[in-house]
Amino acid sequence: MDFGIKNKIALVQGASSGLGYAAALELASEGCKVAICSRDEARIQRAAELISKITGATVQGFVCDVVDVNARRAMLNEIEDNWGSIDILVANNGGPSAGYFDSLGDEQWDQALQGNLIAMKDSAQEVLGGMRKNSWGRIVFITSVSVKQPIESLILSNTARAGLTGYAKTLSAQVADQGITVNMVLPGIHDTERVKELHSDLADPALIAKDIPMKRLGKPEELAAVITFLASTRASYITGQSVVVDGGLVKGLF
Repeated sequence: MDFGIKNKIALVQGASSGLGYAAALELASEGCKVAICSRDEARIQRAAELISKITGATVQGFVCDVVDVNARRAMLNEIEDNWGSIDILVANNGGPSAGYFDSLGDEQWDQALQGNLIAMKDSAQEVLGGMRKNSWGRIVFITSVSVKQPIESLILSNTARAGLTGYAKTLSAQVADQGITVNMVLPGIHDTERVKELHSDLADPALIAKDIPMKRLGKPEELAAVITFLASTRASYITGQSVVVDGGLVKGLF
């Protein structure tokens, strides 16, 4: 199947490992020019080199904390100067700390909202100008199944990502007639560093997966395949959707 995105310019945030890396690799495999970023210079450059070696695609790594407005805009300006405006944005950032309402302070709340709501919202709005000019664009937010089924120990993530979902759904309707789609992918429990950190008390992966009907952790590439489809021309009539990729974990009907 031809996804119709060869030579499209994609930016994948938080892409030195895990879900972001897998999404960047998949987009590069489809022929996109891919910019990737993270806060760790060594890791992001290693990721860029590896993706380029595997796919033969043009890949550039940037050191950028997406919460840092100046760093983010400098990265966007360099991408646009070198390649042109961004066609595909995969907006992604690491999840906030675990905890309960009475164990978290104002600073942690502020960090969570800045990292998982404000920076994601700003990233989308910063690329919309080029997408509107070209009458084509794809924005995909990586959020969490917690927006469908809140996770007890992740009150920060539950709150910030639910807010982002409200923003994305509203934005999708406002740009739908301009050739731009806005969707969300909701990963369940995937085999990533984040999941291992949250379940550090469990040595056996089977115990982490015990509540998943498929009885296994998701593979990052399984989420990446959904992201790439949503970023493709094949998904041109899908917008404003929260697509759950969780092996059946969420119990709700919708």
